[in-house]
Amino acid sequence: MADLEFTHRRKNPLSGDWVLVSPQRNNRPWQGATEASEQTSLPSYDANCPLCSGNQRANNVTNPEYQGTFVFTNDFGALNPTHQAVAQDSKQPLFMAEAASGECRVICFSDQHNVTLPELPLTAIEQLVNTWQLNYQELAKQYRCVHIFENKGAVMGCSQPHPHGQIWAHDHLSSEIALEDVNQQAYFAKHGRALLGDYVDHEIEAKQRIVFENQHWLVVVPYWAAWPFETLVVAKEDIRHFGQMTQAHKASLAEAIKVLTTKYDNLFNCSFPYSMGWHNAPSQPTQDDSHWRLHGHFYPPLLRSATVKKHMVGYEMLAESQRDLTAETAATLLQQASSIHYKQGSPNE
Repeated sequence: MADLEFTHRRKNPLSGDWVLVSPQRNNRPWQGATEASEQTSLPSYDANCPLCSGNQRANNVTNPEYQGTFVFTNDFGALNPTHQAVAQDSKQPLFMAEAASGECRVICFSDQHNVTLPELPLTAIEQLVNTWQLNYQELAKQYRCVHIFENKGAVMGCSQPHPHGQIWAHDHLSSEIALEDVNQQAYFAKHGRALLGDYVDHEIEAKQRIVFENQHWLVVVPYWAAWPFETLVVAKEDIRHFGQMTQAHKASLAEAIKVLTTKYDNLFNCSFPYSMGWHNAPSQPTQDDSHWRLHGHFYPPLLRSATVKKHMVGYEMLAESQRDLTAETAATLLQQASSIHYKQGSPNE
């Protein structure tokens, strides 16, 4: 499929949402706000960091002298296991509420305060993927929805530079998972195949938006991407959730994560901010989950440089998402970025 270098719309089959693509806008002069580039040199250990090994957190709990990954219950979690009833007025359908209970955990990626995912050795990322799986398997026994995610960088609201992510698990299906469940199920009912399984096949055949591929995983700028350098990491095999991954799947996922996040950093020679998270099939399924495929979303906000951010405002908030470069152009730029981190040498070598 040829590039569509003119204004058009693309549909996201997972959510049902549309995105307006306006490639000509990328040539306009920029006079908007810029963001500070995150190039601060950090120590490997910070005595004031609540996530560093051996330090005390805000609730006076002291972290163990850990190495590698470290998981603890979020001291300020948005969810707790206590299930409280919510009174409902059946005569007021415009004021609906329901109880929400669950667990929130923090996962420190490393005991090193000054490294991010792409700077970790591959073995450390494999350990992180193993940690994700172990926590998923434990939480999925109790909760239907398990979200594993990371907010990287202050521009994405991350308040702690120490490399870490989170897991939120709850009984209800989150809005995004519920939408993806409905749309994948509808596709499977119509075609008899998994939506993302077919999508993987089409992307491998097209070879237009692939950023990285190995035996078990495909990394693409999705055809329907809303954020400028958004990517989708999707299992090439019939894997529906973290619990089904073998050691080989986890090792190759670690490789895909390292390559992708390294390319992100090399794109603008900065610590590239993003929000990323994994979508698993609902656990304790009430129906067959053959329509599901495990996948991860990366949503980075940078548009033109380390200091120019894409803002989802105005039309995006009131109408629909809009982007200024095609997914194909974004994929080409990421493909061309080196997989050797710029801090380890010239990223263009």
